[in-house]
Amino acid sequence: MAELHFKALGAKASEPSRSLEVFPAPAHVRKVVLESDEVTSLCPVTGQPDWETVRIEFEPGPYCIESKSLKLYLWSFREEGAFCEALAARIAQDVFEACKPRWVKVLITQKSRGGITISAEASLPDPS
Repeated sequence: MAELHFKALGAKASEPSRSLEVFPAPAHVRKVVLESDEVTSLCPVTGQPDWETVRIEFEPGPYCIESKSLKLYLWSFREEGAFCEALAARIAQDVFEACKPRWVKVLITQKSRGGITISAEASLPDPS
C-alpha cells in the first residue's frame, strides 16, 4: 500500500479548514458513522449562535473521511450563517464529492432555541 500523506492529521490545528482528507476504504466495510455534538454555526438572519449535532453516515466507495480533517471542516462553520437545512445539504454534498461513497446521509439536529428543535436530513445520491 502506498504511504498516506495527510495535512491535518499529526499537525497542530490553529484554524478551521474546508478540506476533507480521505484514505482508501478497507475491504468489507459497509457503513461508516461519524458524529459530533460540538458543531456551531450562526443564524443567517439574527447572527445568534446555533449548536448542532451532526451525524454523517455513508457506505464507502473508494475512500473514507479522515476524522481530524472532518473536525477542522466542521469547525469552519462556526462563524458562518446557515440554516440547519442548508448546512445538512452542504455537508452531504461535500462528503459525497470528497470520498465518493455509494450513498451518504447527513442528519443535523439543532439544539432548542426559543423552544424549537430542528432536525434536517440530506441524502445523496437523491433517493427519489
